[in-house]
Amino acid sequence: MKPFAAAIVFATAVLAQPLQFEVASIRPSAPFQPDAVALGLRMDGQQAHIVSFSLRDYIAMAYKIREGQVSGPDWLPDTRFDINATLPTGGKTDQIPDMLQALLGDRFQLKFHREKKGFDVYVLTRNNRPLALKPVTTDVPPSDGSVNVAAAGSGAGVSVSLGNGSSYTFSNNKFEGKRLSTVVMADQLERYMDRPMVDQSGLSGVYDMSLEITADDYRVMLIRGAKASGIVLPPQAQRLADGATTPSLFESLEKLGLHLEAKKIPLDVIIVDQISKTPSEN
Repeated sequence: MKPFAAAIVFATAVLAQPLQFEVASIRPSAPFQPDAVALGLRMDGQQAHIVSFSLRDYIAMAYKIREGQVSGPDWLPDTRFDINATLPTGGKTDQIPDMLQALLGDRFQLKFHREKKGFDVYVLTRNNRPLALKPVTTDVPPSDGSVNVAAAGSGAGVSVSLGNGSSYTFSNNKFEGKRLSTVVMADQLERYMDRPMVDQSGLSGVYDMSLEITADDYRVMLIRGAKASGIVLPPQAQRLADGATTPSLFESLEKLGLHLEAKKIPLDVIIVDQISKTPSEN
């Protein structure tokens, strides 16, 4: 083989290799405490620390889809791990999903296929009112919500940092967002809803926002958020949220110039064909 051709073959082979963590330690997560929950991803230089994510969470993060678009064994949402990993030299935070893809395949033997499936969703659009969101202008790019997520919550509310100054709190009957796009706002709000939210508002800006929620709707939304985080709730709490609507959220969005409507649309779904419940040795 000629030297030039050999160089092309070698370069192609290198480029084809999946991006991987330099080192990754995987340990079962500690049980959630009854009065508080902490989970998310924190960066310390080139060290990534991910706490209390379920295997379904990791798959969703790796392939940049919602948790509800991952279909697999019943235990997938309840099997939680902490990952401490070192990014390779030159590795960036926004490459973590690609590194998780390699880790899931190598350590959990994940195999899957994709399908399209119809989902009952809430679609976020503009209404006829003037837009009342507060635009934020800055040179720092906002978070896209896929990494740099660190959350803490209890019965008193939830506080979530999304990185790059993007964050929200959900407490005292109010959702307050800082430096959020409408895409990220919808992604975060759906954690407290009974179905996914899809942004079709066409808005490309970054905003501060405040949504007033009634006490009853706030209680229902917190229960749903706790359930989505894997917290085992008493039956009476689950019954309170089942089938409940949250009209005050819809009304608050209308005041901001946004409209939320229930629809059924096709979304990509990852169907897990094979996955190990425990990872291979660190």
